[in-house]
Amino acid sequence: MRLLPPPRLSILIYHRVLAQPDPLFPGEVDAVAFDRQLGLLKRCFKVMPLLKAVRLLEQDRLPRRAACITFDDGYADNAQVALPILQRHGLCATFFIATGFLDGGQMWNDRVIALVRGAAGDRLNLLEHGLGCFDIGSMFMRRRAIAAVLDALKYLAPEQRLEQVQRICGAGKNAGVMMSSAQVLALHRSGMEIGAHTVSHPILARISDLAASAEIRQSRAQLECITGAPVSLFAYPNGKPGADYGQNHVDIVRQLGFQAAVATSWGTAGSGEDRFQLPRFTPWDRNRLGFLLRMGQNMFRTTPTGPG
Repeated sequence: MRLLPPPRLSILIYHRVLAQPDPLFPGEVDAVAFDRQLGLLKRCFKVMPLLKAVRLLEQDRLPRRAACITFDDGYADNAQVALPILQRHGLCATFFIATGFLDGGQMWNDRVIALVRGAAGDRLNLLEHGLGCFDIGSMFMRRRAIAAVLDALKYLAPEQRLEQVQRICGAGKNAGVMMSSAQVLALHRSGMEIGAHTVSHPILARISDLAASAEIRQSRAQLECITGAPVSLFAYPNGKPGADYGQNHVDIVRQLGFQAAVATSWGTAGSGEDRFQLPRFTPWDRNRLGFLLRMGQNMFRTTPTGPG
């Protein structure tokens, strides 16, 4: 008799859920698409809070087709748009918050996006900043320019990156893009899980271990102060094993007393695997069949790549 393989955990990553489609980013999830995806998840998977899933994994009691929903960074639309849809479906999600951008802050990548989005004409000249000159005569070209600038800046040292963004973009204006502390508290009081995601969202591999530890500890402390509850989960910024974080950061998270941490390597997690490097993936397909096929395909990626 052929035995079924042991159950594995699928963890989805979202960042934003837009109230309306964005012509600049047509693949970004909006309210209609998110509502449809949650309906599919609810029908085809056993959706549960991440902390519960981690405990069931450790106990070898994970149900088949178990899935968790997570959000990274702390965008205001998580509370304004995603939360009511989650509540309507009776589902829980985990929100990993970069606390340095709460209450009026703005992430550096959003400043770059705003610059390119609002640039006049068909060309954006950033030669004086060492970033080249970009055609932006169509939405496709603007998306390509955004990707090129973000890639050029992402792995700079945090201070150097901030200085470069300041030179290119000028003073940042949040316009309510990121959450307020009150919205984080509202998520918590609604039964959602809150996780730490550092303070300033640095690439941990590009800063000292001392600075990385401080980023992680301070983020958790701020969130615990806001919610009045323990914060037991962590998400590595950017999250690529070996490139964005290493074993030293895994050790820091474990030593700080977190119960689990998530990366952005594709795949699923099984019993006995490292709960401080749980894989996640983004199901970007907007149609129903594509979404479910993507979920199924990811379930066969059973071995996440750990840091070297």
